Amino acid sequence: MKGVAELMIAGVISAGFVFPSNAATLNTMDDVGAAIQSCWTPPADAGNSIVTLSFSFKRDGTLIGPPRPTAVKVAGDDKARKSFVDAAIAAVKNCTPLSLSPELSQGIAGNVFTLQFASPKK
Repeated sequence: MKGVAELMIAGVISAGFVFPSNAATLNTMDDVGAAIQSCWTPPADAGNSIVTLSFSFKRDGTLIGPPRPTAVKVAGDDKARKSFVDAAIAAVKNCTPLSLSPELSQGIAGNVFTLQFASPKK
């Protein structure tokens, strides 16, 4: 399940879907990725930057611990890096708890997911 969930989230990111609200019940991992991405506001002048976060959910849609950066490629100095990573972490935290369908909540609990946040292409 873990590998499939990572691929599903990555597919949502590359497709560029925007989920209108995290208030709706989420039925798939595509919905989860889109909901979290809708909360993402990258810092201004982020350049060509990317951060990948790892995190896990409880069955109730809350996080199990804080999201952790697992890969970081940020244009700029340490301050720019911290700002970009903090914005990605804030997106995950601000979008949770998620409203998960009963079926999704049974399969999501405790699995580690990764989600990539990228600065907008200019």
